[in-house]
Amino acid sequence: MKFNVINLGCKVNAYEAESTAAALEARGYTRCSEDEAADFSVIYTCAVTNMAAQKSRKILHRLKRQNPDGFIVAAGCYSQIEADAMQEAAILAGTGHKEEIPALVEQYIRERKRITAVDPVDEAIPFENMPLDRFESQTRAYLKIQDGCNQFCSYCVIPYARGRERSMAPQEVLDTAVRLSEKHREIVLAGIHTGRYGREYGLTLADLLEKLLVILPEDFRIRISSIEMTEVDSHLISLMKQDSRIARHLHIPLQSGCDATLQRMHRPYTTAEYLQRIKEIRAEIPGISLSTDLIVGFQGETPEEFADTAAFLKKCAFSFLHVFPFSLRSGTEAEHIPGTVHPQEKKERVKICTDLSGQLYDSYKSGMIGASVSVLIEKNEGGYAFGHTSEYLPVYCRGNAAEGTFINARISELKDHTLYAERITEYETE
Repeated sequence: MKFNVINLGCKVNAYEAESTAAALEARGYTRCSEDEAADFSVIYTCAVTNMAAQKSRKILHRLKRQNPDGFIVAAGCYSQIEADAMQEAAILAGTGHKEEIPALVEQYIRERKRITAVDPVDEAIPFENMPLDRFESQTRAYLKIQDGCNQFCSYCVIPYARGRERSMAPQEVLDTAVRLSEKHREIVLAGIHTGRYGREYGLTLADLLEKLLVILPEDFRIRISSIEMTEVDSHLISLMKQDSRIARHLHIPLQSGCDATLQRMHRPYTTAEYLQRIKEIRAEIPGISLSTDLIVGFQGETPEEFADTAAFLKKCAFSFLHVFPFSLRSGTEAEHIPGTVHPQEKKERVKICTDLSGQLYDSYKSGMIGASVSVLIEKNEGGYAFGHTSEYLPVYCRGNAAEGTFINARISELKDHTLYAERITEYETE
């Protein structure tokens, strides 16, 4: 039987989807592309915004319409919190049951009866290891080391979908990382709240990184997917300074640059604390890329509060921003906060911040001209080798290079928002 896998969510979803695909292939099923008619499809849904939830429903409807003879397995966050909205799915796998998907598929094939494996997330849910050896058609691999969240920001539905914080056992992380390193040259450590890794094991994320650096190859890179400002500790910064295998890029969610808005969001810092921390990081690691997430149009965000945010973004001088219009999710505390911002006003605020992101990104890239960088090659096209630097900058290097290898290059030009570089040898000096 043929199946395909569609991921609509985050890096954690991507890891889980790839693990599910590998487990199905191990049982003799054949993976095919999204465009092919499959005997069944596995969809990893997302619920972080209303738009993500709507997209999950749309794809479910489309698959059922295009391939009425196939059946659908729906997993991921939207399947957990809105199971009733996914009637087209033959199998619903909620939080805590994704490891069981291959067995649930075989049960459905035998019995042809709809299966709903969705339990309340307030019950204790163990970490689902979901083993994986490689990512299909990717230079870098994601490694889910943490799941769940205890923070309960007032706008966020994810703690209700994923449950409380829990981590992969340290030895399991190390073993999985070694297996992935045999096929990939970069691993992205991913989690719902990655920086909270290891609390139940008496470890920190930095402790885990220290262990990984001992066992992973020298020509390798470890990237942290996202981390809260309160979790970028001195141990982590020290490791980044000591070992270039840890990527010189941190994605640190801000969400708002106004203290009043941050308070309504239940974010655990003030703008002054945030700015001070990124100044400290830059002082320790000059040239590091710092990016962020931003929500605009949150409940009660006045024009003055948004102006404070825009001014604060310029102070922080991020390398780039991920900008999202606020999307009210049922069941969150934000439902009870007055002051809904008009959709058109949200759209205008998104554009302001997106335009600013483009300016900040070009400014950061311009500052890298002349810098020597290590580029992990992902593909060759048009006489150039393309890849990303440690700072997560996309770069085109003149000449071809083997995919999945590192090359040393010197950034020579920023043209039409694109960085170009010339390959250098290890014998050249700065």
